[in-house]
Amino acid sequence: MKRSRFTEEQIIAVLREQEAGISTAEVCRKHGISTATFYAWKAKFGGMDVSEAKRLKSLEDENAKLKRLLADAMLDVSTLREMLGKNWTVLSTRLAVTLKAGSAGSSGSRALGVR
Repeated sequence: MKRSRFTEEQIIAVLREQEAGISTAEVCRKHGISTATFYAWKAKFGGMDVSEAKRLKSLEDENAKLKRLLADAMLDVSTLREMLGKNWTVLSTRLAVTLKAGSAGSSGSRALGVR
């Protein structure tokens, strides 16, 4: 992801200049940004304080981290299911029988009701 040249504090300062009465075109020219960038910043950071903008940034970073963790976990599950293939149902049945037998204190055939 491309890193911004401007920090949250600088972006909010630019927005405050425009709110103070300087024209949008002049503010954009002064800071070397396009009007599209200015209005994108205004949509994202308009009405925020610096502390709120920092909190937003930290939440966005945390959200991205959690999305990566979820994607990795889903990939692991998919890989395991693919590796197990048709054996997945057999293994899950065996696991259930083993757990039931272990909790009942009996053999596997007895847990299934086979004598």
